[in-house]
Amino acid sequence: MRNISISFCMLLIAMVHLGASVFNYGDALDKSLMFFEAQRSGKLPVQQRVKWRGDSGLNDGLQQGVNLVGGYYDAGDNVKFGLPMAYTVTMLAWGAIEFRKEITELDQMGHTLWAIRWGTDYFIKAHTQFNVLWGQVGDGASDHYCWERAEDMTTSRTAYKIDEEHPGSDLAGETAAALAAASIAFKPYNSSYSSLLLIHAKQLFTFADKFRGLYDEYVFGAEKFYSSSGYSDELLWAAAWLFHATDDEYYLSYVVDNAVYMGGTGWAVKEFSWDNKYAGVQILLSKVLLEGKAGPYASTLKQYQAKADYYACACLQKNDGYNVRKTPGGLVYVREWNNLQYVSSAAFLSAVYSNYLSAARAQLNCPEGQIEPQELINFAKSQVDYILGKNPKEMSYLIGYGSKYPLHVHHRGASIASIFSLHSEVGCVQGFETWYSRPEPNPNVLFGGLVGGPDKNDGFSDERSNYEQTEPTTSGSAPLIGIFAKLQSLYGNTGSYQYHKESPVSKPKITSTNLHQTPTHKTLGGSPVEFLHSITSSWTISKSTYYRHKVVIKNTSQKPITDLKLVIDNLSGTLWGLIPTKEKNTYELPQWLKVLEPGTECTFVYVQGGPQAKISIQSFH
Repeated sequence: MRNISISFCMLLIAMVHLGASVFNYGDALDKSLMFFEAQRSGKLPVQQRVKWRGDSGLNDGLQQGVNLVGGYYDAGDNVKFGLPMAYTVTMLAWGAIEFRKEITELDQMGHTLWAIRWGTDYFIKAHTQFNVLWGQVGDGASDHYCWERAEDMTTSRTAYKIDEEHPGSDLAGETAAALAAASIAFKPYNSSYSSLLLIHAKQLFTFADKFRGLYDEYVFGAEKFYSSSGYSDELLWAAAWLFHATDDEYYLSYVVDNAVYMGGTGWAVKEFSWDNKYAGVQILLSKVLLEGKAGPYASTLKQYQAKADYYACACLQKNDGYNVRKTPGGLVYVREWNNLQYVSSAAFLSAVYSNYLSAARAQLNCPEGQIEPQELINFAKSQVDYILGKNPKEMSYLIGYGSKYPLHVHHRGASIASIFSLHSEVGCVQGFETWYSRPEPNPNVLFGGLVGGPDKNDGFSDERSNYEQTEPTTSGSAPLIGIFAKLQSLYGNTGSYQYHKESPVSKPKITSTNLHQTPTHKTLGGSPVEFLHSITSSWTISKSTYYRHKVVIKNTSQKPITDLKLVIDNLSGTLWGLIPTKEKNTYELPQWLKVLEPGTECTFVYVQGGPQAKISIQSFH
């Protein structure tokens, strides 16, 4: 895959005007997905878009005799914490499920599924036995004494597990929820992988339920960074997701029978996060009731919905005084450290609950009256718009989005020159002395990372040492994928880089008659593939015009097509949606889309200046 220079990217994002009330949510979505690529641990794939990152953690688990390569670093450090990673994957999967149509229309489902799979592949490795789950790699204490790139890690990579004698119902429960949700997300695209995820999800739920305990009592150092407040919410959460994934009444009966004992119908909350899942459980179970599937469990599910209403009404400031706090600028404010994670989750839940209510033609019941579902969308939009720049500071808190965003992000890899430009190792102390304390902006832009955000008075200090405000997290960014797609479908234009409503150039149609086909496949009766090539947007930078090209690949034959390989010549920009092969200029379909069924389509996108690329078929079966 070709690279676009950093200077071009910086100029490109500078074109977004933060002063306007209309934002490019599609662009924000694209950048947010890139953040997850920047947080990858392990052997990076050839289609990696974040080019300043390299392979890391390739020996994770080796000391313990297990393969724990992969997964995500949680934030600006180099530790793989299992609980927030699992929550991250659950939220990514929920977004892919609930906003599947919107994400697909933005040509981002492939990247979204890969973001999910980077986590689920790791969880499968970490679940080495029925009642064993490896929950952490690295030591937060020693890691925080060092400032070094993940590629240079010299800190401990000890791995920690939970098992029957050292249980962690919260960690196992959240991981079960993540795998169950991911199984739903993958089912339309890869049914065998979906089934594998569901097997692990069921086993982990049984483990979590049978052997009760808090994971941070056994996983070394976890209580200092991701301390768990309890495991009852994770057990309900996992059971709710397993019911949606399986339609097995056992799981619905579980959340009903344990509704009081585990707090599902008792806790009325005003936050939703990696630690507190009650609002998510209550809204997810409300869907069962609203769809008319409650049956004999309706009475208890109505109690769950009453608590879902409490959360939603509190967000809308219509909860008879028991509302979420807000800053003077209108931002939801829960607590000082990394407050925007609660904002992104509130926006997501509000949009999801609005969908559920709208589908059932129902209203939100608040103490101050019945509220139309659209009000929840309006609330979600207000919070997202604040994040993107409609705030007292007139700056974006999504890194790389807009013309003004945090430059001194608390992130080891972003703050140190890339291993590909600075080849020598940056040691633990050297990182602090040379890179952490430097006043200049980070050399690498961590596109799409959501920083901790402003304080209760909308104040923000862009300093690398101000980790409470400038450190991004995967758990904070995960809910944004779904909500960005939803808002783009409602208020934006189609396309990740839609800077102009109309393209000033013609939109040519390219069909198979223009393309070269290898003669060995004429047995299918000519080319079975049609290409529809269009230009969906354009913009001008320093007298140079760039175009966003969208290419739809359609199987016009009566037979499935496999192993389709394309040759793309004259490509000078970046391409999304295809996987490069070892052959020069040759690409294949993503791994999750190996078969193109008759009449179906897939899409890829590229951005470049000058004439369009030349596309030809190399081979297919």
